[in-house]
Amino acid sequence: MSGPEPAIAVADATKIYRRYARESHGTLKSALLSRRRSLRGEGGVVALDGVSFTVAPGESLGVIGSNGSGKSTLLKLLASIVRPTRGSVAVRGRLAALLELGAGFHPEISGRENIEITGLLLGLTKKEIAARFDDVVRFAGVEEFLDAPVKTYSSGMAVRLGFAIAAHSDPDVLLVDEVLAVGDEAFAHRALEKFSEFERAGKTLVFVSHDLGLVVERCRRAIWLDHGRLAADGAAGEVVARYRERVAAEEGERRTGRAGAGGRIGSGVASIEVVRLLDRDGRPVARLRSGEAASVEMVVRASEALSDFVFGVQIATVSGTIVFGTNTALEGLRGERLAGDARVVLEIPALDLGPGVYALDAAVHARDGAPYDYRRDVLRFEVTAERAGTGVWSPARRWSFSGGIRWKE
Repeated sequence: MSGPEPAIAVADATKIYRRYARESHGTLKSALLSRRRSLRGEGGVVALDGVSFTVAPGESLGVIGSNGSGKSTLLKLLASIVRPTRGSVAVRGRLAALLELGAGFHPEISGRENIEITGLLLGLTKKEIAARFDDVVRFAGVEEFLDAPVKTYSSGMAVRLGFAIAAHSDPDVLLVDEVLAVGDEAFAHRALEKFSEFERAGKTLVFVSHDLGLVVERCRRAIWLDHGRLAADGAAGEVVARYRERVAAEEGERRTGRAGAGGRIGSGVASIEVVRLLDRDGRPVARLRSGEAASVEMVVRASEALSDFVFGVQIATVSGTIVFGTNTALEGLRGERLAGDARVVLEIPALDLGPGVYALDAAVHARDGAPYDYRRDVLRFEVTAERAGTGVWSPARRWSFSGGIRWKE
């Protein structure tokens, strides 16, 4: 039995923006005779190249990638602002899109009038707009400026109002492009609450953001666009981890001139030779019980004397969600000299992780972040617990009860 039709279906979507140049003419007569051919094609810019994916109803999809990777073009295709040069894009249900600051607002008229006009354009009736008007204004926080022309609004006010209208239009599919980047903390909190409401109501959300932590937190799935192509599609944590690894490798190469191989990048001026997880007795282990003492040991070798160095450790789930991270600079330590071989140990008196498998990163780098040796996913270990639980934290805990409650022995 087949499942429900996708809310979004993108098949081989390609978008090429043409470049044109004006022809030169030797005479006025030749120019007049060539009016219909006064522009000639000069190739084009491929903004999106053969992208295919589907989004199920009720799914939250994050879209990540560097500037110029095709994220905004993809959203414009989904919103039918532009048409694909090749391929197809289909969206089922009522769609609301917030792609640019104040997009669609008339600058000369008031916020009040723009709410009414935009609501009608999104498919609401006048009665529905009136019923939701106060909620939109309160959500956007523009009560004092409601009757002022939108051209007097700050960029933050405009985007808050645009998001508020879109969010209250009861869309089946909501497209959002970096809406939280211009809002204050209170607005960001309201927007995230609205995202949660959409998820509980079975709405579909496509969310573009450079805030990778927010993508992992709010979206179960993500796609990564790279120079217009689909580089990865999968669990948000895994896609974000792959993207971060690429960015770190490119940044390390830019800073040091040395390309990374696999999960290891850096200049090699200092290198991490050994990484081990130790139990309370100093024995190497790959499995620990939640709450037990543990240590992370690194054996480091510096090929030349260094006065600028930082040691770091990060623990994450295997899907890429960061659980804990620290380094010597954050702990207030400032390096003076690192030369030859050295042993570095991070002691953790109680490893209160929930049961599961975790990945550990180890690094030695300069204070400005330039890596000498960054080893991603250098080892994995398992945490067990006497009692089952969900999440990544397993604190000491105890239940208490009173009143008419009785438990079986």
